[in-house]
Amino acid sequence: MSGEKLWGGRFEGALDPAFEAFNASLRFDRRLLFAELRQSTAWARALARAGVLTQVEAERIATALEKLGRELAADATPLDRSEAEDIHSFVEAALVREVGELGRRLHTGRSRNDQVATDLKLYLREELAHLDRALHDLCAALVALAEATADLALPGYTHLQRAQPITAGHHALAYVEMLARDADRLGDAKARMETCPLGSGALAGCPWPIDREILARELGFARPTANSLDGVSDRDHVIEVLSAASLILIHLSRLAEDWIFLASQEAGLITLGDDVSTGSSLMPHKKNPDALELIRGKCGRVIGNLTGFLATSKALPLAYDKDLQEDKEALFDTLDTTRACLGVMTTVTGGVRYDRERCRAAAERGFLDATDLADLLVKAGLPFRDAHERVGAAVRAALEAGCELRDLAPELRASLLGELEVDPRQALTLATILERRSTIGGTAPAEVARQVAAWKERLEAWPKS
Repeated sequence: MSGEKLWGGRFEGALDPAFEAFNASLRFDRRLLFAELRQSTAWARALARAGVLTQVEAERIATALEKLGRELAADATPLDRSEAEDIHSFVEAALVREVGELGRRLHTGRSRNDQVATDLKLYLREELAHLDRALHDLCAALVALAEATADLALPGYTHLQRAQPITAGHHALAYVEMLARDADRLGDAKARMETCPLGSGALAGCPWPIDREILARELGFARPTANSLDGVSDRDHVIEVLSAASLILIHLSRLAEDWIFLASQEAGLITLGDDVSTGSSLMPHKKNPDALELIRGKCGRVIGNLTGFLATSKALPLAYDKDLQEDKEALFDTLDTTRACLGVMTTVTGGVRYDRERCRAAAERGFLDATDLADLLVKAGLPFRDAHERVGAAVRAALEAGCELRDLAPELRASLLGELEVDPRQALTLATILERRSTIGGTAPAEVARQVAAWKERLEAWPKS
């Protein structure tokens, strides 16, 4: 394929080879090929409606572009060999070889500025559909895990210190909530991509009588962009997607951190599947949570892509500047990384196994029933602050005695918790503590089961992208 430039008439000498390589973007913007073919076809038909091309000429161009798409879908090596500056010059050169001088007329009224802005939105809308489906699949895996562990007691933590008993199902559903918000954010970003920049020209608009309303609808947009300056320079949608992806990775990283800790020998509450773990080249006994550690690590990479492009965007004058070429590598890497992490975490989730006995034993130790004991004193008539003070003293006594609160000697219990009207050994069982938290969003097994059922319905109704 030729390296013919789209802009060479004003220039006499050749580009410096190092700068030419530095300037070229085909190695990464080739991803926009099919978006480029689609918008070029729409532009040819728009030119025919405007009287710039005949209908026959427009359809001849459309046929050639369709043929090029089929050929490159079957064999992409022409893209590998091409010396074209970018995907726009690659497609135009290929079109000229196929239809001759007619191909050179396609660019009438169009700029690479509005081309790339349109291509990027077309490409992103398809990619967001893939991410949305990946989020759905991970949510479905977490809901299945929640259903299987709806009544499984587990220590809940604050400050990485044991706090109160929860259920493993409740823990899994917390991440479903986060990921569902992530899907909403992607949907919001997609909704704001419903404007079509094509027809904005380089910055000032198109001088030909292009019907941009029809053009936008042909490309699946709700409407054309309202301002040509903004249309070619807007990359808010890129930033929104980078931001939404960063939050997805933050949520995945938090889940990874939770499970890395719970899978450690110190906690020993879960085991991870062999298919997502690795061993040590030196220590034969090791089983390392590499899948989760990689997800946690890649979170920083995606956040870096966001902050980098935010910095690039912060002081760009209107309209288009070549700095905006930096949007694609950051965006493409983020999309690839996010999709891969969602897929791997779905696999990890399917293989997580809780050690029920260890989980129960862990939830029964460490004074996780202290808050419930204070509540029992409140029921007996004490103000909560007084009850809190009494239970704190009881915890000190239990630590000295080497026992749990429910096992305090009767004389100690009588002196510290004299108002208590029930036997804590019956009132502070793990099952009772969990069942008390039956309000909406609580950790009670029945409430978790209700939430699981609700989530199954929501997943069934999840929009098919």
